[in-house]
Amino acid sequence: MRVILLGAPGAGKGTQAILLSKELKVPHISTGDIFRSNIREGTPVGLRAKEYIDKGMLVPDELTLQIVAERLEASDCRDGFLLDGFPRTLPQAEALSGIVDIDAVINIDIDQSVLKDRLCGRRCCPKCGGTYHVNTLKDSLCPACGAELIIRKDDNVQTVTERLRVYNEQTVPLIQYYEQSGKLLVVDGNQSVEDVFAGCMVKLKG
Repeated sequence: MRVILLGAPGAGKGTQAILLSKELKVPHISTGDIFRSNIREGTPVGLRAKEYIDKGMLVPDELTLQIVAERLEASDCRDGFLLDGFPRTLPQAEALSGIVDIDAVINIDIDQSVLKDRLCGRRCCPKCGGTYHVNTLKDSLCPACGAELIIRKDDNVQTVTERLRVYNEQTVPLIQYYEQSGKLLVVDGNQSVEDVFAGCMVKLKG
């Protein structure tokens, strides 16, 4: 099954993608993870992407399309995949339609009033990649590996506000685009992780 996950920054796409990938037995393809990997390695694509990510801006379509197209050609995508963080704009969606047919598009719908708190309270582990919220932590150490947690540069108030503005301006139109195609499945994101996952599976099986 070929599935796309949509949702505002902080809606929980990454968490749900991991759960759905395991359940559907397809690879989880996160453009954000791919870019962060390239940034850590200092590749040309990573350095170019970093300039935009640090400002809370979307990475230009040409860069994003390049890495997605290459990833979808891998053998593990033959039986399906789960796209997380792509497409984010109508041009990206239209370009993707020329590469592969999508079976379903899940939109995790969540009140944006809670998103700033989620994102600004997020802490990440630079060692194992774990993501947590300050409300669930006892200290500043990663519960999984014990490394010192960090605040991503794009999780400060100013950048978060800009990310949500960009989302509303450029990504929200995708909801209408995929709704018109008959492939859009809306899931209430104002629930627990378990309930959101259950809702996703109900929609996919329905």
